[in-house]
Amino acid sequence: MNEASLAPSPTPPKRRRGARARRGTGMLYQQRRRDGTIAPTWWTKLYINGRPIRESTGTTDREAAEGVLRDRLARVSQGLPVVRLQDVRFDELAEDLKTHYTTTGSRDPKEAEKRLKPLRRFFAGWRAAQIDGAAFDRYVARRQVTGTANGTINRERSVLLKMLRLALERGKLARLPVIRGLKEAAPRSGFFEAEQYAAVRRHLPADLQAACDIAYTFGWRMQSEVLALERRHVDLASGRLTLRAGETKNDEGREVFLTPPLKVALAAQLERVDGLQRQLSRVIPFVFPHLAGRHQGQRRRDFRKAWLTACKRAGVAGRLRHDLRRTAVRNLVRASVPERVAMELTGHKTRSVFDRYDIVSDADKKAASERLMGMFSGMTGGAAVESRSATARSS
Repeated sequence: MNEASLAPSPTPPKRRRGARARRGTGMLYQQRRRDGTIAPTWWTKLYINGRPIRESTGTTDREAAEGVLRDRLARVSQGLPVVRLQDVRFDELAEDLKTHYTTTGSRDPKEAEKRLKPLRRFFAGWRAAQIDGAAFDRYVARRQVTGTANGTINRERSVLLKMLRLALERGKLARLPVIRGLKEAAPRSGFFEAEQYAAVRRHLPADLQAACDIAYTFGWRMQSEVLALERRHVDLASGRLTLRAGETKNDEGREVFLTPPLKVALAAQLERVDGLQRQLSRVIPFVFPHLAGRHQGQRRRDFRKAWLTACKRAGVAGRLRHDLRRTAVRNLVRASVPERVAMELTGHKTRSVFDRYDIVSDADKKAASERLMGMFSGMTGGAAVESRSATARSS
């Protein structure tokens, strides 16, 4: 054994009281309870300006806790403020999400606010770290008591998860909780036969007839696309109806060529708007403004009452305006329009939605049965002839 191996190990110098730890160092630890047991939640300990900053990660998962520690150390090294997770509330995350949607244009802020409103009523004041699967289950129970459909709750869940993912990306959340969705009811299956639509149309005012004709023909969304039309979108000379990129739900532009009846209906509607402009002595850019009443000249955003009345008088009470969109898809399929072209006309982006709207009516089922009956009767007749021939030969 050489002398070097016998040399005593150097004793590390003791750190004098009051000496500051190096900025940007940190560690993970678990707290010991009074009874001597170890609490499962991991805590971080960071040294900032020589002072220890302790905070719970809110997780019992070591790997997730290490991610929180790395994020905090990275922020310290960049001179950024370290977010105290226990101070982050739902309200702050909701505002972050609204700002994100507004600045990126990735979603209609009004639609986002609609989904946030019930979430805010329940989760306002909650710490972000407290929002987990169990908390959302309590939210679901509250919403279901009020008769809210599972599909609506799932849309609200999507907004909540987007909010939490954004918080995770920005270091305001330690981990993304598992929040499961609900089973939704089967898609609505309402659609119009031609005579049913004609009956409803007869009971609508002339301007709303033109609006419904667009939805019935091309499957455009009533409130966000048809009623939002302005004169600049209509070119009667070339017979085109155009929505520019960013003006549709999927943000993609869309252009269709008007059918002769639809061209006539839109020309008549624009004449009505011209008359209203002369009456009010001002320019009206909208194709479907209110023609009378206290909102005269303003953009029409809905006509629920007129629609319900027309459906009731036509004997099809309870039908939805969205049924016009479903009907347009089915009519395009029946007319053998190529699927890609049909999807461009209606504005669908995924086949799953397109297939869901291609609904089979009772008339379709009856026609299929009649074709099967014809095939089977031919087979039966042929078998009978063959049987009689065999009997004759044997005799």
